[in-house]
Amino acid sequence: MKTILELKNIYVFYYDNLILEDINLKVYENDFIGIIGPNGGGKTTLLKTILGILKPASGRIYLCEGLNKQNCFGYVPQTSNIDFLYPISVLDVVKTGRLNKNKIFKTYDKNDIDIAFDSLKKMDLLKYQNILFGNLSGGEKQRVLIARALTTNPKILLLDEPTSNVDSKVGYHFYELLSQLNKDITIIMVSHDIGAISQNVKKIACLNRKLVYHDSKEITKEMLEKVYHCPVDLIAHGIPHRVFPEHKEVE
Repeated sequence: MKTILELKNIYVFYYDNLILEDINLKVYENDFIGIIGPNGGGKTTLLKTILGILKPASGRIYLCEGLNKQNCFGYVPQTSNIDFLYPISVLDVVKTGRLNKNKIFKTYDKNDIDIAFDSLKKMDLLKYQNILFGNLSGGEKQRVLIARALTTNPKILLLDEPTSNVDSKVGYHFYELLSQLNKDITIIMVSHDIGAISQNVKKIACLNRKLVYHDSKEITKEMLEKVYHCPVDLIAHGIPHRVFPEHKEVE
């Protein structure tokens, strides 16, 4: 497997507060990694550090040869800076992903339009192209923002709580779309929903200042106790799905 991203001994401080401590993570091409952990545990900080928005106090981030932070990442933050009341269509929102510092005052060319339509198609949004963005549901808005991120043709897609406002039925379709994207794109996704993420990603990491990661999908009792600092026996979520090995007692 080809390593596409590697974090080594990353420490991040916010003023005098240690937010990330000795983070080590190796990401392979076409990985789909879910990152879980309590609120305030540093999940968003980790994504912003990978992107270069935040600079670590120490440690190194390595990208595979030929990639850089400008052409590598697509990012969908937890909150968008789009004004939902502004009368902008879904297609126009997605096209903004093609803007850069050299194109802010230029019109979109045919290549930009083709890429925008292709991104809409990947997220099953073509039928919404002329609808006002503000009139969409929460789940539809998230898919539009992912489509916008896809217009940069990223190698790695970073998603911060993309299903926080999505119900289970819509979420199932959402994860199907991500699974299709994952055939060509590496995905790193932060989520609070342990059960749902354990069913849909390939590997799981737990983060609460320190990262607990074993390059696998299994969530062990020890991993969760380290991160949440409380005893856990078993988590059952939605349809029957075993997250832990067999236990005699279930809480």
